[in-house]
Amino acid sequence: MKQFIGIIPARYASTRFPGKPLAMINGMTMIERVFRQIENVLDNVMVATDDRRIFDVVTGFGGRVVMTSENHKSGTDRCYEAYLKTGKEYDVIVNVQGDEPFIQPEQIETLKACFEDNSTQIATLVKPFNENDGPDALENPNSPKVVVDKNRYALYFSRSVIPYLRGIEKSDRLKHHVYYKHIGLYAYRPDILKEITALPQSSLEIAESLEQLRWLEAGYRIKVGVTRIESIGIDTPEDLEKLRVKS
Repeated sequence: MKQFIGIIPARYASTRFPGKPLAMINGMTMIERVFRQIENVLDNVMVATDDRRIFDVVTGFGGRVVMTSENHKSGTDRCYEAYLKTGKEYDVIVNVQGDEPFIQPEQIETLKACFEDNSTQIATLVKPFNENDGPDALENPNSPKVVVDKNRYALYFSRSVIPYLRGIEKSDRLKHHVYYKHIGLYAYRPDILKEITALPQSSLEIAESLEQLRWLEAGYRIKVGVTRIESIGIDTPEDLEKLRVKS
């Protein structure tokens, strides 16, 4: 039986939303909501932070938390440091973003299932766009698209609309092809996580500002699980306010 650990990287000093992990949603901090959503579907869950305020809040609600360096450039790097500090070995490390308070246990289960194949190195999730999403959602550069092969491995991630449909109007693209939206949830085998955190930035990564392209360009393979559940990330105070209005 494979052992899975979930690590939630959480920074206080977000450029667009300082203190985001401690923002309140219906009486609970965002970081606690993420923790509670996944704690029962993984063998262990911990928060990795560089800020004492977040550390104290997580400790206060009874969660597991570890302090990590302030110098990490990505959540992936922070995850690896936190994993090393656990002092235990796990088969798979699941990186759950701290601004996904509505992540569903079923999404974690879909990601875990990718590792039933012992050759899986890295896994992530995608969600098919549907016709009701419309062309604007498809063209949104903040919603990366993914092309996958017949074995459900990612071929490429892009902020552009891929593939290009020749001879098809933009407004009709979703009627003629299944496009996949990337859900920013990752899982890695520990040895692979160690290797990818040592990689230098790649040209494709710099061009698209998508970290996962560094891994593809270096020859790693990313298994893709398909979910029908929409991801609701909170990137800015405005996103949070819209959520409060809806609820």
